[in-house]
Amino acid sequence: MDRGCTNRMGPLSFGALALVAAIATSGTLAPSAGAAGDPAALKICTTGDYPPLTYRDPSTGRYSGVDIDMAHDLADHLGRTPVFVASTWPTLMANVTAPGMCDIAMGGITDTPERRRSADVTEPYLSSGKTPVVAAANAGRFSSIEDIDQPGVRVIENSGGTNEQFARKNFPTAQITIWPDNTTIFDQLAAGNADVMVTDAVEAIYQSSLHPELVAQHPEQPFTSEVKAYLLPAGSPIAGEANAWLAGALSDGTFAGIYQRWLHTPAPEAPR
Repeated sequence: MDRGCTNRMGPLSFGALALVAAIATSGTLAPSAGAAGDPAALKICTTGDYPPLTYRDPSTGRYSGVDIDMAHDLADHLGRTPVFVASTWPTLMANVTAPGMCDIAMGGITDTPERRRSADVTEPYLSSGKTPVVAAANAGRFSSIEDIDQPGVRVIENSGGTNEQFARKNFPTAQITIWPDNTTIFDQLAAGNADVMVTDAVEAIYQSSLHPELVAQHPEQPFTSEVKAYLLPAGSPIAGEANAWLAGALSDGTFAGIYQRWLHTPAPEAPR
């Protein structure tokens, strides 16, 4: 997420600094209001708060990340101009279903039955699952649901998405704080204001690389098995083209190359 090398983060490794620099400089400017009405535009709703998949730099308005690069590739495939439309996790489905607001939603979106009831969902492109992130001093603690669901354990989660849903379902005994800003939530964990956050393994790995004081616990064996997909308004006229493009991007190395550039590790095998 928004990770400078000042007091919000603490010291960073050279590799982490490179990742931060990539986020800050390689994105796309947010659209003007007029651009969203252009019939040649591809309107992409995204939260911009979930690096390395989607991030909006507040100082420049630029979007960047794995799914932002994928959005550009989709727009090129369709012969349209990408226009990024700011969304949030609590409002994402309302944005997708609002007439004319989004052609597609992209950016670390988990495929869920609830979302499928309101929108068209592409084939999955990335496997993930919920895993805990803790301070390095607590490595080995809070590694199971039972460890976390205890009186006095301070859980912090972002608002409105599947992380909050998971925490409320699985940690009824713990103390849950819902943090409104997903770009600063890991700073709260690093500062000792919470004991654990449970999030998608891909984000856990990425954020622990930016925060040497944090540890992603067993991301290779997450609590859940989930997949990421892209959302389109129900009955979208580009649903077929989007799925055909995605299948090609997964088979011809486009997605693998983008993923490798951002995470500096090979992309996992595409989910089936």
